[in-house]
Amino acid sequence: MEEPPEPARERVNRRWNEILQETRVAQTGVQILFGFLLSVAFTPGFRDLGTIDRTIYVVTVVLGAAATGSLIAPVSIHRFLSGQRMKDEVVETAHRLMMCGMVLLALTIGATLLLILRVVLPGVLAEVLVAGVMLYFGVCWYVLPLRLRRRSARSETV
Repeated sequence: MEEPPEPARERVNRRWNEILQETRVAQTGVQILFGFLLSVAFTPGFRDLGTIDRTIYVVTVVLGAAATGSLIAPVSIHRFLSGQRMKDEVVETAHRLMMCGMVLLALTIGATLLLILRVVLPGVLAEVLVAGVMLYFGVCWYVLPLRLRRRSARSETV
């Protein structure tokens, strides 16, 4: 039994509500991670980090700041444009910012993991583990959803 088509106004409202829920989850995670990253520089052990690890730390903090900006931006956009009859544009822009923010968040998590594992593991084991985790993120966050979308599109055309 096929569902009736969703009216455009209902669709944009549903998409906006979904983005808000997704944003709440992502914002909380990125804010906690970013707070942790900011505190690392003030720990006694930070002084013992070598140049490579300090560089990884700086890159990680910058990625975390960018992820935070991308994932919080939909709230600011909504505040500025609320009531301007631009919901379609707001939803599309928020969607793009969320996608960008998720990539930046994945990179931040990977860089954080690299920094931590380089301190506690010998040799290249840290890099191998981080590569495995990043591959897992790529599969779960990007490959799987795209595959499901492609499968759904194929079944709709049949």
